[in-house]
Amino acid sequence: MSNVKSPHRFYIPVMGTGFTIDSALAVAKYSISSVVALVDDVLIEQMRKCWCERICEPYQAIPATEHDSRAKRITAYLNLLNNIVQKQIVKLKASLFEAGSDISRYFELLPDDGSEKQAYQAMLLESNEQKKQQLQQSLRQHIVPGSIDVNIMTKIDRPAFRGGEMLPYEYSDAAAALRGYAQSDLDSSVVFSAGFNPHLYGYLTQFEDFFPDQNNALKKRICLKVSDYRSATIQGKYLAKHGLWVSEYRIESPLNCGGHAFINEGQLFGPILEEFKQRKDEFIAGLHKLYQNALKNLKKLCPDKPHPVKITAQGGVGTHEEHEFLMNHYELDAIGWGSPFLLVPEVTNVDPEQLNQLLTAQPYLSASSPLGIPFWNIAVSASENARRQRIEQGTPGALCKKGFAKLNTEFGEPPICMASREYQQQKLLALKNDASLSTEQANALKEIVLSKSCICHDLAAGATIKNDIDLNVTGAICPGPNLVNFNKIVSLKEMVDHIYGRISLLINPNRPHVFITELRLQINYLLGEVKNASLGLPARSQQKLQEVKENLSKGIEYYQNLAKEKFTEHQEKFLDALKELRKELEAVLIPVLAQK
Repeated sequence: MSNVKSPHRFYIPVMGTGFTIDSALAVAKYSISSVVALVDDVLIEQMRKCWCERICEPYQAIPATEHDSRAKRITAYLNLLNNIVQKQIVKLKASLFEAGSDISRYFELLPDDGSEKQAYQAMLLESNEQKKQQLQQSLRQHIVPGSIDVNIMTKIDRPAFRGGEMLPYEYSDAAAALRGYAQSDLDSSVVFSAGFNPHLYGYLTQFEDFFPDQNNALKKRICLKVSDYRSATIQGKYLAKHGLWVSEYRIESPLNCGGHAFINEGQLFGPILEEFKQRKDEFIAGLHKLYQNALKNLKKLCPDKPHPVKITAQGGVGTHEEHEFLMNHYELDAIGWGSPFLLVPEVTNVDPEQLNQLLTAQPYLSASSPLGIPFWNIAVSASENARRQRIEQGTPGALCKKGFAKLNTEFGEPPICMASREYQQQKLLALKNDASLSTEQANALKEIVLSKSCICHDLAAGATIKNDIDLNVTGAICPGPNLVNFNKIVSLKEMVDHIYGRISLLINPNRPHVFITELRLQINYLLGEVKNASLGLPARSQQKLQEVKENLSKGIEYYQNLAKEKFTEHQEKFLDALKELRKELEAVLIPVLAQK
C-alpha cells in the first residue's frame, strides 16, 4: 500500500498470472489496492499493447530479443498503469457530487463507520450551499488512489541463457522482474511470496527507492507474504541486516487460500495472528536496531524511529463478521479478499466460460503445479480437459510455450518444466524401469507426474481471452475453497457492500467459520501425507508429521479458549465443530514408515 493510507480495510491480493494484472485500472481510483503478478512478461507486453490501443496511446513493442526485454516490458507496463490511474484520479476529483458519478461512488464504497464516509454523509445532509461546497472541496483533497502493488514469486527464478551460456544472476526471472519494478514510477510495494530467496533479497540493495529518502520516506516498500511468525522473523532480520525495511507482513493461511498452498508445520491461522499481535512491538524494535546498524555501515540516511509496519492477513475470510473480528481482535491493518473477486468481472480477468464454471466449481487441492507445490484447481477447466485428453491420446505433457516453470534439473541441464512433454516422457520411462517400486507405488507416482499442467501459459487465459488477445488458449483457474460460498456474478459495489456488511452474498449462511474450514483442510492434508508415508511415497518425516499433529492440537485448544472468551454468536456451533475435529485428529496415527 502507498505511503498515504487507504481508507479501505481490504485489498485484492494477486491471483494467478493474469486475473489481477490490470485490476488496478478498475479499483485504484476508488482507493482500493490490488496486486499485479510479474511472472509472465509475455502477457504483460500483450496487456500493454491492449491498453495502449484502448486509450489511443502510442505503443512501441519491446521484442523478446531486445536486451533486458523482461525488465523493460515490466517497467513500461507498470508506468502505463500508473499514468492511467493518475489521470483517473484527476478526472474523478473534478467530477460533480451527483448520483452515479465516480466521485460519489468513491465515497459510497467506503466503510460506513470511517471518518471519510461520515464526512461525505455530512456533506449530503448540509443544506447551506456555501458550506456544502466547502465540505466537497475538503472531500476532494482527501481522495487517494489505491496502491498498485506487484508480486514476485521467489521460487520462480529461472536462470537466463544466451547462446548456451548462463547469464549473470540479474537476468534471472525474479531479478529481472524486480529490476522492472524498481525502475518504474510506482510508489507502492513489492510482495515477495513463496519463501526465502537470499540472492533476490541481496539484489534489492542495488535500487535506491528501497532506501529512505531525505524525508525518511520509502518510495518502494517491501511486503513479505508469510505463513508463520518464524518465517517473518528469519526474512525480516536478513533484510534488515542489508539495510532493507519490511513495511508489511502479509500473513496467508497456508491452505485456505487460492493458487499455490504453502504448507507449514500445522500452525493455524488464529494462533499465528495471535503471535504477531503479542510480539509485534518487540519484533519491530529488534529489526530497527539491525536496520540502523546496516544503514550506518552503508552510509545512508538512518531514521531514528522505525518506519511504519503493517500486519495484514488473507485466506478464506468470507463474511463481514469474520472480517471485523480478525481486524479488531488481532489489530490488523487490512484483510485480503481474493477468490470471491473472481466473480466480479469488472475487476478481474475471467473469461465467460471460466465464469460459468466458477458458479458451480468445487475447488480441490491438486498436484497440478509444476513447481511441486500443492495447487488449488477445478477439474472442469479447459486446461484440465486438455491435459486429460493428451493422456488419452498417448501424448501426456504440454508443449512448453513460455517456460517460466523450467526449473527441474532431474534429467540434467538446462532445466525443464515438470508439466512439459519432454519431462513427463523421461520421468514415466524412469518409473517404468525402476524395479524397486511396487505396483501401487509406481501407479501413484505415475499419477503425480501426469497431474502436472501448464499453469504459466494456461493461467493467462482469463486475460488473453477476455481481451481478445488469444482465443485458443485452454484456460486454467485456481480459486480457493472459499469460492463455494458464492454462486453468482456480482458488481464491484455488491462485493464491497458484502465485505462491509451492507448486504450478504453468501449462499450458505451456515457455512463453517474460517477457522473451522482451515482446521478441516489441515487435518485432511495430514491424512493424505500419512497415507503417502504408509505407501512409501513422498511425505514429510515421522517427526515432522508428529509435530504437525501436535501443533494442530495446540491450535484447537487455542480456538476453544478464544471461542469461550470472545464468541457471543454461534459459540456452541463453533465448539461442537472443534470437538468433532479433535476426535478426528486424535484418531490419526503417524506411521513409522514416514521416517526418512
